[in-house]
Amino acid sequence: MQGENDFSRLELSLPAARKNYRYFRGLLRPSTRLLVLVKANAYGHGAVEFASMMQAEGADYLAVALPVEGIELRRSGISLPILVLTAGTDFFPEIIDYKLEPGIPNLYTLNALCEELDARGISGFPIHIKLDTGMHRLGFVPEELPELEKFLKEHIQVQVRSIYSHLAAAEDPAEDEFTLGQIHLFEQGASRLSASLGYKPMWHVLNSAGIERFPRYQHDMVRLGIGIYGISALPGVKLSAVASLKVKVLQIKSLKEGTVGYGRHGVVSADGTRIATIPVGYADGINRHLGCGNASFSVNGHRAPTVGNICMDMCMLDVTGIPCEVGDTVTVFGSDPTVCELAGILGTIPYEILTSVPRRIERIIIRK
Repeated sequence: MQGENDFSRLELSLPAARKNYRYFRGLLRPSTRLLVLVKANAYGHGAVEFASMMQAEGADYLAVALPVEGIELRRSGISLPILVLTAGTDFFPEIIDYKLEPGIPNLYTLNALCEELDARGISGFPIHIKLDTGMHRLGFVPEELPELEKFLKEHIQVQVRSIYSHLAAAEDPAEDEFTLGQIHLFEQGASRLSASLGYKPMWHVLNSAGIERFPRYQHDMVRLGIGIYGISALPGVKLSAVASLKVKVLQIKSLKEGTVGYGRHGVVSADGTRIATIPVGYADGINRHLGCGNASFSVNGHRAPTVGNICMDMCMLDVTGIPCEVGDTVTVFGSDPTVCELAGILGTIPYEILTSVPRRIERIIIRK
């Protein structure tokens, strides 16, 4: 017997992803490598599915937040180099076994990794050094570089594959002075560290917004995150929505009186209301603040506002005057409405909405 959420799917458009990829690729020099972030289940899109798409498209690197995410990709046949941004110290055996490449933000982590590598008799293991240039989240500050340089000279267990930092506000023109200051600090630190190593690792500091707004600082590689999924930092640039959350109508009721949903917050109009129930709720990333008419979803080309509170697994729409039947498709977000529209209603960012779609929603790749 099929469950209610068998009607729900997150469609991933390969043509849209390819179009976005080529837009960003076109902003770069031919020699610049392109890393695609697939952390947090590929920003909610489905890590394995999306990583496979990017591997086929020609990405040079992938990045995840946690070792478990990289392990999942390796077990699924992904062969691209994978940078683990938040490697920690508890999963070094797995990182080594699955040929993942850890980001190193401090000497404690680096020393722990070298101890594990030494125990295994491994040398030249690839690592990525994170510099803190103002985000103040993770990374080596300038004062720590002398000790880092000394450590790297004394430990052959590792080889620095890249040096990187993260921009805190590259999307905001009001913060450009700060962003340029970050880039300057990064270049100073990366130059010093590269000279000390005696070889030139890759440098990368630009995120999606940085690629669009500061392309002259693309260095050896850039990190493409939210941009590949369809969100641009530039006004007027319309990228393609890769993900579309679509569901089917479970039931339609024509009500002449009464209330709808938990708390009785959905009120039937005096002229009657036609209610469609769909199989997604706050457990599927549909924030409760989108209920009670605050948002509307697309039904057969018409916008249908929510009615009453969002439930855990379902929500209700007002389809009065809209031609629709049980089994018709409802677009929660995609090209209409967009994830940016829903983010605006909630006073949040598109990242939060995309990453809130759980794994119980099936990911379907649309290839044409």
